[in-house]
Amino acid sequence: KYVINPHTFEHASKSGDVRKVLRLTTQERAQLMHNIRGYDISPDMVRLSLVNLYLHGFKAPEILEYDTLTSDARWNEYYDVILANPPFMSPKGGIKPHKRFSVQSNRSEVLFVDYIAEHLTPTGRAGIIVPEGIIFQSGNAYKELRKLLVDKFLWAVVSLPAGVFNPYSGVKTSILFLDRARAEKSDSILFVKVQADGFDLGAQRRPNGKDDLPGALAIIRQGINSLPNEKENVPGLHLIVPKEKIAASGDYNLSMDRYQPSKQQHSGKWPMVKLGDVCEIKTGKKDVNQGNPNGKYPFFTCASEHTYSDGYSFDTEALLVAGNGDVGAVKYYKGKFEAYQRTYVLSNFKGVEPRYLYDCLEQRLKATVSAQKLGNTMPYIKLGMLTDFEIPLPPLEVQREIVAEIESYRRVLDGAKQVVESYKPNVEFFLRKYALGEPWEMVKLGEVIDLISGQHIDSDKYSDTPGGIPYITGPADFGPVNPVITKWTKEPKVSAKNSDILITVKGSGIGKINLVNIDEVAISRQVMAIRPTKCFDRYVYCYLQQMFEYFQNKGDGAAIPGLTRDHVLNMELPLPPREVQQAIVADIEQERALVESNRQLAQLMQAKIKAVIERVWQA
Repeated sequence: KYVINPHTFEHASKSGDVRKVLRLTTQERAQLMHNIRGYDISPDMVRLSLVNLYLHGFKAPEILEYDTLTSDARWNEYYDVILANPPFMSPKGGIKPHKRFSVQSNRSEVLFVDYIAEHLTPTGRAGIIVPEGIIFQSGNAYKELRKLLVDKFLWAVVSLPAGVFNPYSGVKTSILFLDRARAEKSDSILFVKVQADGFDLGAQRRPNGKDDLPGALAIIRQGINSLPNEKENVPGLHLIVPKEKIAASGDYNLSMDRYQPSKQQHSGKWPMVKLGDVCEIKTGKKDVNQGNPNGKYPFFTCASEHTYSDGYSFDTEALLVAGNGDVGAVKYYKGKFEAYQRTYVLSNFKGVEPRYLYDCLEQRLKATVSAQKLGNTMPYIKLGMLTDFEIPLPPLEVQREIVAEIESYRRVLDGAKQVVESYKPNVEFFLRKYALGEPWEMVKLGEVIDLISGQHIDSDKYSDTPGGIPYITGPADFGPVNPVITKWTKEPKVSAKNSDILITVKGSGIGKINLVNIDEVAISRQVMAIRPTKCFDRYVYCYLQQMFEYFQNKGDGAAIPGLTRDHVLNMELPLPPREVQQAIVADIEQERALVESNRQLAQLMQAKIKAVIERVWQA
């Protein structure tokens, strides 16, 4: 029996691959079509699937209404081949699985992968597309599942770039290849990393000529035994890692980057040295709850900004690395300071300029340790992950030249970032400019707009799959100017139109403003839409952008602050003639163009800094 996507079968049949790869005769091919089975929990989907299969040439399709996770009625059915991208979203109300799974969990992604693995025949094979969390999450169920796969089923993991399933989903995925017979014969796992599939990774998926898939396919077809072993691993698409090494940490992490030797990133003339050989690495001493807001000394935690302490444990030039939370984030400081006990303090540098080391770590460390991090709700890294991290070490004079070049770029970068981060449109300035000493008429916002309140949509009525109306759930969907669309719904609920102004009215982010730039979006109860009727819409948008603190102060509710309709409707704004409103908006748009130029300048300087460090690694 086979479980296989009918589109896959149709493509293989037309291309001749079924006959070539599976070596099927005409009779065997007909038999295969009768051996394909599917399950679905929804009666409607069963009927749709039957029709779909029939239209694809299956004369007697076998699709059964069955819940594989909560019912064990068909547990004893096994298959020779399973190709699947099972549904990983847990249904509304959660899952109450039966007890025959090897891994006890209520996570659908864990249960489906367990189900597929356990329902292969002794010579069975499977290819499963899984969300990236399966690969590295540190919950007990995830670790148990990976251990089960490595011990009995898994022989290859193919990492796919985020975006290969756009426009339907931008989620990062991998493919797990299971084969009981092959897994038993091998003591290693093959990792393949696909970074390009012939198309760009945006919503339009335009061809770009960059394609790793043929090379990846050739490696997979070769198999582990005919590829270089771990000691001969070289930079490229693949890596072979012994199962013993994967099991060593106890978390059975299946991320290829976790096992990539640092020395592979460098093939140049500078020697590679371990971090532990060029500096002393200690942990901080004070608990994060013991800081004093009125203290004299900086207190470095794993947060992006430091707090203060009334005492200090360090008086030195140091680099500080976040050991949990934003693991791998790096700061530079010289002087007296205190550090959180989960912050690593690098000091007493030997043969390396601290600022050069900072630049190397800032560009390279986070990506490396993020692939190795442990912990589920609060990620963390161990000391050994830092001490073993390798950097190229040119002579001191070369290091100083590198630091000087980077500092010249960083000064420009810091100035540009300050412009971008500090800018807020100041409508009041331009109102005074055009008023010529006369105050403008003040009106309540409700006199010049219509206000549309959002409505609740149940979570099972929207999804991250395009289809229907874009749906704005709350502040998280607000971008710098326009909404960021990540959800869609087919519910006929309240919607905002192009040029409407969205304002968040629930939670800590109340008063955030966005401008609708598409035909229609549905809005939740956390959002209201402001539709100017008697004034220039962009003028109202610009004015509301500077009213964030006003709305923050208006928020009612002890537990969850919120704005009422009256809070919005009764807010006053100056109302000059429309031509003055338009002139003010034009002035602000000119300012925004200059700010955008600074944003682009900052991106250019960041790229130059990165290029300098890349040059060091490749020198």
